[in-house]
Amino acid sequence: MIGFRNASKDRARSRVRRLAGAAMVVPLAVGSLMAGGAGTSAASPGSGPTAVVSLGDSYISGEAGRWKGNSLTGTGSRNGTDRGWVSGGVYDPGKVYGATAGGCHRSDSAEVLSAGPIADVAVNLACSGATTQNVFRAANGGAAFKGEAPQADQLASVAASHDVKVIVLSVGGNDLGFAEIIKECAYDFIIWNSYCHDDQQYGVDQRIDAVMAGVGKSVDEVRAVMRGAGYADSSYRIVLQSYPSPIPRGAENRYTQSDWSRLNTGGCPFWNRDSDWARDSLVPQLANRLKGVAAAKGAQFLDLRDMLQGREVCAKASKHVSATVPASARTSEWARWIDSSETQGLVQESMHPNHFGQLAAGRCLALVTAQPAASGFSCKNTPGADQTGMFLTPAP
Repeated sequence: MIGFRNASKDRARSRVRRLAGAAMVVPLAVGSLMAGGAGTSAASPGSGPTAVVSLGDSYISGEAGRWKGNSLTGTGSRNGTDRGWVSGGVYDPGKVYGATAGGCHRSDSAEVLSAGPIADVAVNLACSGATTQNVFRAANGGAAFKGEAPQADQLASVAASHDVKVIVLSVGGNDLGFAEIIKECAYDFIIWNSYCHDDQQYGVDQRIDAVMAGVGKSVDEVRAVMRGAGYADSSYRIVLQSYPSPIPRGAENRYTQSDWSRLNTGGCPFWNRDSDWARDSLVPQLANRLKGVAAAKGAQFLDLRDMLQGREVCAKASKHVSATVPASARTSEWARWIDSSETQGLVQESMHPNHFGQLAAGRCLALVTAQPAASGFSCKNTPGADQTGMFLTPAP
């Protein structure tokens, strides 16, 4: 176990307080129409431009899309990883997140945009930090979020002016408390020299039934909006997706747990036993429950639990970007680290699929929508390949 020096503890406490104070979200006015131009005049269902719409939280809004891998170089373009770099020491997150740079973080590489030509128009209504309540219609208990109407109410406007073919939903992680779980597990590694998995598993077990009820209601709210707009259930599909693990199993971590390298170098301050719990218990538990909701509600299930395998923060199979190792979807990490230097971007981007991860998620969405709507699949990556190497297997 680590023997902590006082100075190191002080720095560690500062970093974890920053995590908590920034309300890091994990596993998120009317949203902008993306990748298909401006809105059109009203159209009846089945007419007008076709549309694919994303709803939910940060894992689908595009949080962390600013980053192409992780680099220890904190200046300039950060070795080409920072897509928000302008010149010198000037950075503009709006280059990636547009008008929502300080809020919903809808990136230009978000899953629904990276999926390619599923439809004429891609509309991203998801918002970083959103819960299931932010999806429900206002008339049925929904709540506005970050100055925007509930997402189901925004969907109604899109359904009236477009021929909506696919609605993809990622939600439940914030209801479950992913941010708090990450914070507590980081505390236990950096400060308390203890494990988090036992206490956190108890909390998850206490909350998960209510979370799944909220996810189920979210699907019901989408159905109600679409029926109200005149759509038959068979005229479009709902894809409910799960979450990938941003950190690897302990044995797959390239940094030892016996020193500060996981924090100061890797950006993954978690013990092996807690990492194993997150990767092999928490993420599968949530995926399996979401699969059950999808089956009960007639939605297609997209299982992303293995999407980042070998591409997680600190994974042995991936590398930091450096002056000699360029950013690449074939070699770089596909998730955003916890920035221990506190100089690169916003802490809320931590532990989310980055630009490369979002390209991969988009490929997964394209693959699954090419399959029959009643089927469920798990999406995985091919080691050493970019997002074009994503492939489907039957959902476990």
